[in-house]
Amino acid sequence: MSVRFLLDGEVIALDEVDPTGTVLEMLRMRLRRTGTKEGCAEGDCGACTVLLGELQGDEILWRAVNSCILFLPMLDGKALLTVESLGGGHPVQQQMVAHHGSQCGFCTPGIVMSLYGRAIGALGAEQSVADILAGNLCRCTGYGPILAAGEAVGRTPRDDSATVAALRALQAPSTELQFQDGLEGRERRAFIPRSADELAVLYTRHPQARLVAGATDVGLWVTKQQRVLDDLIFIGDIPDLRLIEETPEGVRLGACVRYTEAQAVLTNLHPALGELVRRIGGAQVRNTGTLGGNIANGSPIGDTPPALIALEAALTLRQGGNRRQMALEDFFIAYGKQDRQPGEFVESIFIPRPRETALIAISKLSKRFDSDISAVCGAINLQVEAGHIRVARIAFGGMAATPKRARAAEAALTGAAFNEAALDQAAALLAEDFAPLTDVRGSSAYRLAVAGNLLRRVWAEQQGEVMSVLELAHG
Repeated sequence: MSVRFLLDGEVIALDEVDPTGTVLEMLRMRLRRTGTKEGCAEGDCGACTVLLGELQGDEILWRAVNSCILFLPMLDGKALLTVESLGGGHPVQQQMVAHHGSQCGFCTPGIVMSLYGRAIGALGAEQSVADILAGNLCRCTGYGPILAAGEAVGRTPRDDSATVAALRALQAPSTELQFQDGLEGRERRAFIPRSADELAVLYTRHPQARLVAGATDVGLWVTKQQRVLDDLIFIGDIPDLRLIEETPEGVRLGACVRYTEAQAVLTNLHPALGELVRRIGGAQVRNTGTLGGNIANGSPIGDTPPALIALEAALTLRQGGNRRQMALEDFFIAYGKQDRQPGEFVESIFIPRPRETALIAISKLSKRFDSDISAVCGAINLQVEAGHIRVARIAFGGMAATPKRARAAEAALTGAAFNEAALDQAAALLAEDFAPLTDVRGSSAYRLAVAGNLLRRVWAEQQGEVMSVLELAHG
């Protein structure tokens, strides 16, 4: 079968699709749309930004994405816009010219597409211009002219009526794609199920297949590690896995809810949780990457697991018709190993509402503020009543082979008076909980020191001290 999508209203059908061929390669090599550039090939620089549209009721939900790590089967049944789609006369382009927002011009098409998405009300358009452009690097202008150009552009909604009708005609039942790899000499397959029930059956039959939701991690296996992946199951568009359910008890998020889609509801749970999501990659990564993917890949430096562990999150895993629940902290067994059986997948994540007496602090430490990988990610959840800590849950990423709770520090705080001395003692005990590695993002000593300081920071902030870099910068 073909991958079929709309490009400027025209139906494009691609046969003989490599399941891990990228949209960027297709645009530049096959369609000769060379305005979309390749910079980093890892979703960091934004030079390859395009807009992807999908049916949502009677409207099109557009989102800016990195085409360099977007696999071709992820285009199936969607609409695509590139910088050539704008034709040169859109207000975003005019304002970039008027404000001298381009010098060498290499990054400009991606920046234009990110700002165009904001102008038409794409996913995440309510964010500031600076946040929208956090995933677009420019080494020429210093960003001032680009930010000014973005601020000068008003809302310019699209008339998508024709696109809605055309996409409805493109919607298909589940799809199976086959590709014969000429170099490797082996057949590779891609499956696109349309429901969680269909996925459950398919994954039981093909437990060796790689599940792909947003490809913000798996994409780099192909572009950077040059890995050849055989069977893949693309799950990012399954409606059952993209549900958000709010109850008085908490929030249940389907495994394929994208970061941007989850940000508002997570902010309502606690502002620090929403702020953590804001710092995951750039807007293009947040528009594609999923909460379930961040958990299921088991990375010791994944951004969300420490916070969710501290907040007592639980997983629902599914294998065929069977489901089981477990505390998120129990899912991570060792480096690269999770408690997941063959053919079993993460179906949803439940996050309880924090108690009114909860003192919650969530911090991500990295070498740069935007679009960077954590050196340490810490989450602290203290239940303080009558001046004493009744319950302490503390979790860190970047400190061990898995996201992990600080058990010794928790024990020291439980039942203790809430004061500076108690937090100092807990900070000193982190060396019993963790023996972090030294790598390019930080030494072992640095990681232990900053983790301890995150505990001390809880007390300092309660005393009214300004501890946020952003608050200091604007104070």
